[in-house]
Amino acid sequence: MLLKSLKLKDFRQFKGEQEITFSTDPVRNVTVIMGENGSGKTTLAQAFTWCLYGDTDFDDKSMLCKATAQSMLPGNEEKVRVELALQHNNIEYLCIREQLYSKDNSGSIRRHNQTTFKIAYKNADGQREYVPDGETELRMKEILPKELSKYFFFDGERIGNMSKEIRKGKSAEFAQAVRSLLGLSAFQSALDHLGGRNSVIKMYNESYDTKSDSKIAQYTKEIEEYEEKLRAIEERLAAIDGEEAIATDKKAELEEEIRLNKDSEILAKERDELVRKIKELVAKKASSEDSLLKVFNNNAHSYFAKKMMSDALSQLAAADKIDTGIPYIHAKTIEFLIKRKKCICGADIEFGNEAYKELNDLLEFIPPQSIGTSIGQFVRECELRCKSSDTLFEDISTKFGFIREFDNTYTGYQNQINIIREKLEKMKNVGELQARLSTYERALRNLSVERRDLDRNQALLERDKERRETERKELSLKDENNRKIEVYKAYAQYMYATLLSLYQEKETETRQQLEQTVNEIFKSIYNGGFSLSIDEKYNIQVIVNEFEGINEDVETSTAQSISVIFAFIAGVIKMARQSQNPENEMLVSEPYPLVMDAPLSAFDKTRIRTVCDALPKVAEQVIIFIKDTDGELAETYMGDKVGSRFEFDKKNEFETNLVTR
Repeated sequence: MLLKSLKLKDFRQFKGEQEITFSTDPVRNVTVIMGENGSGKTTLAQAFTWCLYGDTDFDDKSMLCKATAQSMLPGNEEKVRVELALQHNNIEYLCIREQLYSKDNSGSIRRHNQTTFKIAYKNADGQREYVPDGETELRMKEILPKELSKYFFFDGERIGNMSKEIRKGKSAEFAQAVRSLLGLSAFQSALDHLGGRNSVIKMYNESYDTKSDSKIAQYTKEIEEYEEKLRAIEERLAAIDGEEAIATDKKAELEEEIRLNKDSEILAKERDELVRKIKELVAKKASSEDSLLKVFNNNAHSYFAKKMMSDALSQLAAADKIDTGIPYIHAKTIEFLIKRKKCICGADIEFGNEAYKELNDLLEFIPPQSIGTSIGQFVRECELRCKSSDTLFEDISTKFGFIREFDNTYTGYQNQINIIREKLEKMKNVGELQARLSTYERALRNLSVERRDLDRNQALLERDKERRETERKELSLKDENNRKIEVYKAYAQYMYATLLSLYQEKETETRQQLEQTVNEIFKSIYNGGFSLSIDEKYNIQVIVNEFEGINEDVETSTAQSISVIFAFIAGVIKMARQSQNPENEMLVSEPYPLVMDAPLSAFDKTRIRTVCDALPKVAEQVIIFIKDTDGELAETYMGDKVGSRFEFDKKNEFETNLVTR
């Protein structure tokens, strides 16, 4: 298939009618369209898939140019149209898709429900005819099925996902696409015709004359039941393949996430320990504050009065007023004795005698008249209070020192918790990851058990089916009509077995040739000691050449992964071109162009050079939408392979023009 031209009318930022023609020269087979980011490269690439399949990757599903929409008056209508001219199997086609838009009285743009899609072609007389509307989708599948298109119309972002897909081979669609591209679909169609669900063999099985023997009808019914059960088992086994691939991928992803997040458990424990320390710190602060206040309240008045008490004691000592007095003797006791004129010792107390004088002097030192005793009590109280407050300053300093350091310690702990929290926010909970990993591991075990049971049931059903077929055949040979059916069916089965054997031989040969071709291209693009292997399910593995006998798939960098997809697609295209050789009549396919949006961004200059050298050699046509910096390199390295050049002239965010360079 060759792309000849693409004509746009009001498609996204391409206002009005604009056209680009692609180089179809067999030697100068490269078309380069350059532009800065945001100028419309991706839009132009998406125009292909919108035209052919009515589908794009845009979030905004409106295809109408915003500049055109702004200039529309209420009641006006505009059509978005994309026309792609191409040649397929030596027939020239024009694919046209249109979408009608209108502006209502409120100024809103309304998109009419359905796009219209038409395919025109030139007949043998050179006259243009249109494929009937009901057959356009079928014709499009003949030209390029949508499921195959992504391998020829792709962008730099999608190419990473494609690399993962082809390395895992997890899609039956992918394997079928490869077989179709390599021309094996003719074999498959013939096999389906002979032995499929609605095949010739099935038709013969349903053609037995059961009137002659009811057992034939019974055996036929049982065989059909066996076949239905076997088909269900095959479908389930195929589904298990997909489920196992998904579960295996998820398991690998989770194991990698657990490895990357293994420190989260340690960090979480550190965070919990810091939280515990903060709680202890807060409790200790509260306790210290209570203790400090208690010590202060009990001893502060003594501490602050200590200087005054010391001064008072000094004054009292100098005044010599302190007398010990007589314990337990009150002034009223002395007065009673003087009045009685008789001492307790029996001596007489007369006015003026020595006893009288001594008792009167004593009245000055005993309560209530004496202050000497009070001063003595005061002195003892002062000494006691001074002694109890001696350690007040040290006690309060110690407790206040902890309280003063609390803020620094608390802030330090909190800062550490915040740092850990930020790290954990970027990590995932390993416990949750481990739980999810266990789910997928359990699913894989269950699928393995289910597969084993299905394999066993499949073997039993096939044995029972073969036995019934043998018994039916023995009965059918007794009837002339049924004997003919057996003969016809035997021919069909022989043809099916022969064709299946040939198909398997050709498929293996083709796959091995594809592996060789892909490796040749891969090594020319990425000469890094790696090679590719392709198994019977079209799983692709990257193998380290230095380790012979080890078929472990290795992780690859982005550039290596993109090199894999380039090599693979280029290899398929190269083999598709070779399959046009008339000698391979059963292996015929159509070569397809490569249409790539920003494919070189992940490569260094050396890799860009090798890619630019390889692609024009293997692809019949190469169309590259590329940013200016990569485009200059691409043009430099492709040199005389470039047959057509265009660039994007960006006027504003809503308008871009295509300009020939």
